[in-house]
Parts: sequence; C-alpha cells; structure tokens
Amino acid sequence: MKGNPKIVIADSQFLTVESLVRLIKGENKYILCGIADSRYSLLKLLQLNTPDLLITDINLIDYDSPDDLKSIIEENKNLSVLILTNQVTHGDLGKLLKSGIKNISLKTEEKEELLSSIEMAIKKKKKFSDQILEMILELSGNKNTSVELSGLTQSEIEIIKLIADGYTTKEIALKKLISIHTVMTHRKNIFRKLDINNVSELVMFAVRKGLIDNIEYYI
Repeated sequence: MKGNPKIVIADSQFLTVESLVRLIKGENKYILCGIADSRYSLLKLLQLNTPDLLITDINLIDYDSPDDLKSIIEENKNLSVLILTNQVTHGDLGKLLKSGIKNISLKTEEKEELLSSIEMAIKKKKKFSDQILEMILELSGNKNTSVELSGLTQSEIEIIKLIADGYTTKEIALKKLISIHTVMTHRKNIFRKLDINNVSELVMFAVRKGLIDNIEYYI
C-alpha cells in the first residue's frame, strides 16, 4: 500500500460520524476521503475514490441485504470493510461472514480497541469484538472448524490451553520450564498456523476444539 490509507465512512448516525472523523483525523496517518449517509451516496463516492477501507453500519445505511457489501467488495478489489454497529443479529452475522466480511466491531469499544480494529482491517487481517466472537461460536454450534489439531505440535496445544486459561507469557515459561523467548516463538507459530490475530480468537478456537471447559479469560 502506497501512502497513507484512505478511509470512507458510511453511516447516517451524526454522533458516530463526528466521532469517527475526529478519531481518524487525530491519528494523522489516515486520509478521510468521503462520508456517505446512504447506499446511493456511498456508491457515488466509490466511483470517485479508491479507498482502502470502508467503515459502515449495516443497520444505518439502506443496504438491501449483506449481499450488497459482497457486491461492493467484488467491485472494489482492494477495499477492506469494517462493520461498526451497535448490534448485529445472528442471521445478519451469518450472511456477513458468508459475504467475506472479516472485521466486525461494536460501537461500544474503547478508543484503542477501535483503532486496532481499523488497523487490522486495513491490513486485511481478521478481527472481531468479543461479543461478535461469542456469536460466531454459537453459530458454529461448538463444532470443529476446518483447522485440524494435527497441524499443531503437542507443545503448541499445551500452550494454547495455558493462554486460554489466562496464563501470561512469563507464567507459561515458568510452568513449562522454558524461556520467555521460546514461549513467544510458540505463540507466533500458533497464531500463524491458525490464521488468527488475537487471544479472543484463540480462546474461541480452544473452546470449539474442547481444549478448555470455560471461556472465563483475560485479554
């Protein structure tokens, strides 16, 4: 990506738009290239600009269905989409995931978490808020995903369990009698193999695979 990432906002809620504008401009590393308050105005903006990221609320823009976003993504190959909303139904969540949406956050997130969501979306890395992850887990019915445990070493599986149970890197190193550097290397390899980006996603993976019995954890 050349230059500063360009962002388009599509949301009809005044306070949300004002807050996002202030947040984006305050970072001094993004270019805000347009604001849309309807599907029509968004499509017009996308004809005139080639943004890297679209931040939108599916409930406050007159999309016919989540499939509208799938069409927008297909027509704008380099565009990432961050859904930022107050709530999402299980039905819409399932449709969004099938449409290729990989970034969904809630408007209740703290500033740093929201900035992280924006950055991850721009980098085309998956990130969901904790509540959304729980909904994804419910949709999956706690069934195994396509990722097989056979792709992980026994040491990596043990470290997944410890991370999911809330152990810190230092505590894991002491418990397993290995160096902190070795734990960090294992952690990087685990995240790479599972194609995940944060502890929340790792916990959900561990729950689905039956590696832990509860989801009381710290991030």
